Amino acid sequence: MKNLLLAAPLALAFFGPAAHAQTAPAAPYHLLNTISIGGEGGWDYLKVDPAGERLYVSHGTRVEVVDLKTRKLIGTIMDTPGVHGIEVVPGTNRGYITCGRNNTCVVFDVKTLKPIGAPIPTGPKPDALLYDAYSKRIFIFSNDGGKSTVLDAKTGAIVGTAELGGDVEEGVSDGHGTIFVNIENKSEIVAFDAKTLAVRHHYPLAPGEEPTGLAYDAKTNRLFSGCANEKLVVTDSKTGKQIAVLPTAKGTDGAGFDPATRNIITSNGSGTFTVLHEDAPGKYAVVGSVPTARGARTMSIDPKTGHIYTVTADYGSTPAPTTENPRPRPSIVPGTFRVLEFGR
Repeated sequence: MKNLLLAAPLALAFFGPAAHAQTAPAAPYHLLNTISIGGEGGWDYLKVDPAGERLYVSHGTRVEVVDLKTRKLIGTIMDTPGVHGIEVVPGTNRGYITCGRNNTCVVFDVKTLKPIGAPIPTGPKPDALLYDAYSKRIFIFSNDGGKSTVLDAKTGAIVGTAELGGDVEEGVSDGHGTIFVNIENKSEIVAFDAKTLAVRHHYPLAPGEEPTGLAYDAKTNRLFSGCANEKLVVTDSKTGKQIAVLPTAKGTDGAGFDPATRNIITSNGSGTFTVLHEDAPGKYAVVGSVPTARGARTMSIDPKTGHIYTVTADYGSTPAPTTENPRPRPSIVPGTFRVLEFGR
């Protein structure tokens, strides 16, 4: 996912009175809790494990594990250099972590948080990853080189490589044998077979550019691509037809869909959630913008509660540009890393 290192004070917002799920245009979101983690380092994805009632948060060279009942940090998975994505396989003791700095995937025990075996080699720049219950496989998406390294979810054995032809970002499964992924540098969605790994379709996303976050509504077969040029593109997963293009905000990166409320949410690194609502297939409305915090560019929704989690930190000064680093990022203030929990 994209790296946006910006700073701003945290703010809160409401969007009208509480609404009934399913029937109201949308429900308001407000800050419920701030979970302090501290330490140093950047971040990317975070992942709710609803069965284990945990939140896994990428943090530089490690993964922080938060108990969602107590909202306390209960452990750390170490030695995950350049961590991006985390996935837990339901019904097993296994979790998977992509490490972009050394092109590997770390397998860990969800009870002990210790590694299982040696890191698994992947394609270049492993970023997002996805567990597909239909094929019982883990799909690791490379943000360089157009590959997906595919693993047996129970054993971690490499079972194949999908050639996807571009810089792969987030993916989703339709639950019936098709995987969809955003291709960032080509502004398209690629659909491929979860078992044969053959590419089936290319769906263009223009006028959306540089798609990253991807969400899916299984009821209406709709794909929601969050794009860097402040757009959300809605695509019919069956036909590839573009259904709608909606505005988001600067720094759009993550995307999520809550089937209970039929809300689509994008997390924007400029410091907001954009909340949209699916009134009916083909009919969408922007509900409003919920202030979060600058740098809070990724998100994860708890399917049990509908709570939205994002993560950020405070920022210090930006180093002067150099030949080696012409666009330096602002420094991160040590000890300010935190999770923000939003609800209705």
